[in-house]
Amino acid sequence: MDSFFRSEEMCLVQLFFQTESAHNCINELGHLGLVQFKDLNPGTVAFQRRFVKEVKKCEEMERILRFLENEVVKSNIPIPADFTSETIPVPRDVLDLEVRCLFDKLEQELKEINSNRDTLRQNFTQLMEINHLLKVFDAFLFYPHDRFVAGVIKHERFPAFEKILWRLFHGNFVLRHAEINMSKALKISKLAKNINIMFYFRFHASMYPCPNNAYARKEMRTNVNTRIEDLRLVLKRTEEFRETTLTAAAANLQEWASKVKKMKAIYYTLNLCNIDITQKLIVAEIWCPVSDLNSVHTALIHGSEQSGSSLSPVVNRIQTQQTPPTFNRVTSFTSGFQSIIDAYGVGNYQEINPAPYTMVTFPFLFAVMFGDCGHGLVMTLLALWLILHQEHFRKLKNELIDMLVDGRYIIFLMGLFSIYTGLIYNDCFSKSFNVFGSSWSVRPMFHPHGPNDTLHDSGHLHLDPLVSGVYSGNPYPFGVDPIWNIASNKLSFLNSYKMKMSVIMGVAHMLFGVTLSLVNYIFFRNLKDVALQFIPEVIFMLSLFGYLIFLILYKWCVVMKSESAPSILLLFINMMLFDYSSEGTVLYRTQKPVQIFLVVVAVLMVPWLLFAKPLLLYRKHKQLKLVTFVSLQVSMADIFVYQGIHTIEYCLGCISNTASYLRLWALSLAHAELSEVLWKMVLQVALRVTSGMGSVLLAVTFAAFAVLTVTILLVMEGLSAFLHALRLHWVEFQNKFYKGSGYKFTPLSFDRMRDMQ
Repeated sequence: MDSFFRSEEMCLVQLFFQTESAHNCINELGHLGLVQFKDLNPGTVAFQRRFVKEVKKCEEMERILRFLENEVVKSNIPIPADFTSETIPVPRDVLDLEVRCLFDKLEQELKEINSNRDTLRQNFTQLMEINHLLKVFDAFLFYPHDRFVAGVIKHERFPAFEKILWRLFHGNFVLRHAEINMSKALKISKLAKNINIMFYFRFHASMYPCPNNAYARKEMRTNVNTRIEDLRLVLKRTEEFRETTLTAAAANLQEWASKVKKMKAIYYTLNLCNIDITQKLIVAEIWCPVSDLNSVHTALIHGSEQSGSSLSPVVNRIQTQQTPPTFNRVTSFTSGFQSIIDAYGVGNYQEINPAPYTMVTFPFLFAVMFGDCGHGLVMTLLALWLILHQEHFRKLKNELIDMLVDGRYIIFLMGLFSIYTGLIYNDCFSKSFNVFGSSWSVRPMFHPHGPNDTLHDSGHLHLDPLVSGVYSGNPYPFGVDPIWNIASNKLSFLNSYKMKMSVIMGVAHMLFGVTLSLVNYIFFRNLKDVALQFIPEVIFMLSLFGYLIFLILYKWCVVMKSESAPSILLLFINMMLFDYSSEGTVLYRTQKPVQIFLVVVAVLMVPWLLFAKPLLLYRKHKQLKLVTFVSLQVSMADIFVYQGIHTIEYCLGCISNTASYLRLWALSLAHAELSEVLWKMVLQVALRVTSGMGSVLLAVTFAAFAVLTVTILLVMEGLSAFLHALRLHWVEFQNKFYKGSGYKFTPLSFDRMRDMQ
């Protein structure tokens, strides 16, 4: 369970196995997907590696396979998605593929077929053009004794060609044209004096010989038709042969591609290993999780047995001072959240992993800004659609769709949390639910025999909670009372409520991050940082911003008139300035001494953070005499500078980060107001129409309302809330405990290679 909240414990292992079993052993480790090979030849360039020729051969075969795949796709021939062959690659497989599948010959043959087909198609097109030209020629020939030129030109080039002829001959020519149905070209029959042939080259026109008398033209047309039929038959046979060849190749294309990728990966891995002087033993070093060490050994034995090796592989766990890679196990549900964390930076080895906590806090903070149960329901349904049809969407091979599929569970949780916060806000497409009945009543505002003067003198009715019976004294059981949806001071109420709620959530989130730093200190047994860093940081934050939360909650709990209630912001500012002279600055009796004490304590934490740790390190170095006096001065200067930067960043960051959480309030209000604007200015207008065409107008308006809701509120507002929630986690939360300066565990995994195809 501990590995879920921090990275796996890794170990460095030395492997020894026979050369003849190397391919099978590495193949088994590739299927296991839990081993990262260490480069034992870091100073060797790529072209000097032992198996560089085999790698290049595999790359050449990959190029041929890509060519075959492109040809298959162009011909609309289906490629089987799955294959059952799991043959283990061995060294001779490279030659077997070249001989059995005849890769080079198949590529050359397809290129020749394509070239011949293109030539035949060009000849066929020319014959068809001549045939159509002869068919319409008699209709165009008005002056049999004049010179003429006949040919074809593309349809889009004809207007420019006609304009050039007009300018050249000043209108002294006759031009006739007709459209060819078989293609996009135009058949042009031109009668002109002294026409220059360069026009045909400039406009890519084609000239064809045309006899002067009708009998010769008839004979020529008969010959052309005969040649057309012959070419049509040859083209048909060529296409059938090409399709047969590609169909046979498509049946094994995925298997060939998988086998070549595996062989390439195996040879690349072998380049990371060493071979002893006898050329019979391969030495490798790998990183692997400690919990999977037995699985690695079992896989090596299985690979050795398959190759018929007489010696079993040897596995030795070795001690090292090198920092292991960071490996966090993920599932399809947690992989999206882990990707969010890794995008900020891969965690240090065995540093606490923020992903499990982010699975709750990230969608929740998103939902605070996106709180609408209607919009959340639409987002949840979209995520369910992606989850149920993920295999279909992955086959589309679209980058945007792949990103949505990878984050399908993030979208699902964001939708569910948005439904919850929408119910808390009592907001569904800007409308409220009155499920339990409002806690406010207007009846007590009336006299026993009729309304009072307030109703006659004001356009708005003020519900006074001090009047008996107006407020029942029992809050609405769940969420915001629905009466606030029709209140004229709705915005003022929600503005105050959401702003204070954002501060409370922000301070709690940051305190949780600081608390997680304590878990890191205890795990790494860094007890001096607990006393010299964690304790002053917590005291500083609780003395100021913890007290700010107390003021908010206290003011919510006590009964006071709004005119005389002090402002929380002014209370906090006056607390920092020790100003208690102005009126309305006292919320409770012992407020002044409590606030003075808290400010003094917070100020004392600054020198504690700034000097305690560097002075302790200075004393320790001086006692142990580990360095000379000069080097000690340089070292301590660096330590003081680093600690000073950390202290200033933390103290000022507590203020700026708390203010940064006000984005929860701002985006929540913006989302609610945009939703209300769409309702009032689009859908509500159509609902008020009572004429006969009202139903048609309502259908059109509802379609526009749905499109605007999806594009503006779901896509644009959703993306904005996502990015702001991302920033709150990266900057305000994770920097309290997460360093993110490790390097990722990248095992040899054939399953991952297959998913990337």
